[in-house]
Amino acid sequence: MAGMGEMAPSPSEYKFNGTMRHKLMMHMTFYWENAAIVLFPHWPGRDTHWYAVSLVFVFLLAILVEWLSNCRFLKPDSNQVVAGFVQTFLQCIRVGLNYLAMLAVMSFNGGVFLAAIAGHTLGFFFFGSKVFKKSSSPAKPSDLPPLDCC
Repeated sequence: MAGMGEMAPSPSEYKFNGTMRHKLMMHMTFYWENAAIVLFPHWPGRDTHWYAVSLVFVFLLAILVEWLSNCRFLKPDSNQVVAGFVQTFLQCIRVGLNYLAMLAVMSFNGGVFLAAIAGHTLGFFFFGSKVFKKSSSPAKPSDLPPLDCC
């Protein structure tokens, strides 16, 4: 209970386990601990193994976004209506995965940030750069337009 002149804590300030017990702490600066919350409450928690799994998840998520951004599923002579629906579906998946990666980075954990950057970098290297593209590539390298997020 709050005393006179004190504001009662908002429900978002507490973790509910039947009663108000622990005040949640949200980092607002980068930190380098393995005790992080990435995307879901209690995940990965304080276990180093699950923290490593969360870093691999964010890394693979970023690679998947780069692959979707540079892949070609549609043939040039495909039906325009079907092609439009496929492009819309792929854009929906790409934006959703991008937002998941962004929310993971918003945990302000340095390891998660580096995993996302490394995943996007490696994904672009393999799927977006000219290193692995054939010289006779078509004028349009992807079915989706480039992301305009930054």
